[in-house]
Amino acid sequence: MDFTPLVISLKTAITATLFTFLVGTYAAWRTYSKKQLYAIILDGVFTLPLVLPPTVAGFFLLLLFGRNGPIGRILSQFHIQIVFTWSATVIAAVVISFPLMYRSAKAAFLQIDENLIYAARTLRMSESTIFFKILLPLAMPGILSGGILAFARALGEFGATLMIAGNIPRITQTIPVAIYMAVQGYNMKLAYTWVVIIVILSFIVIFTLNYCERKKRGKY
Repeated sequence: MDFTPLVISLKTAITATLFTFLVGTYAAWRTYSKKQLYAIILDGVFTLPLVLPPTVAGFFLLLLFGRNGPIGRILSQFHIQIVFTWSATVIAAVVISFPLMYRSAKAAFLQIDENLIYAARTLRMSESTIFFKILLPLAMPGILSGGILAFARALGEFGATLMIAGNIPRITQTIPVAIYMAVQGYNMKLAYTWVVIIVILSFIVIFTLNYCERKKRGKY
């Protein structure tokens, strides 16, 4: 049995999670307390992939990164191709998992007592110092939970991945895509095997999330 889809899925999910963890946390920090119109619009844009069907998100990515797309045309000048490459699987996973990381981080920031921030500003602490010394440590449990959820979502991404990355064995074939292709080829034994593997991985993620939640509440 070829375990390449497992390696590709794990590599894609880890890479996407690292990106969404950093960018999602930063985006949540920049928008969580803002009431301006631009912040509301950004919040909608960041959350949109959460409610869109993954195939629709994949279609938009295909329009952007395709050979005739605005980003694709620029990249082609440097002989860089995104569509139907491993990079496309990462981009699809990032777009689909980003809202979970963003919303979790934003919710964690909103739970922090604003009086602590006001006191820090009274002491003339800079916004970056407030973020690293106060906001980030207090919000870290919620941010870590968001990271775990983002990893699980990236691991199970299918629709957007199939649209922009396709099914190329040993390059873009993740576990969900491998399951789909196995069913299409009436190879039910292989499909069952991959289903069991991804269920086990998902259970490990859920167990880790629940463990972190209970540990945060002091029940372990």
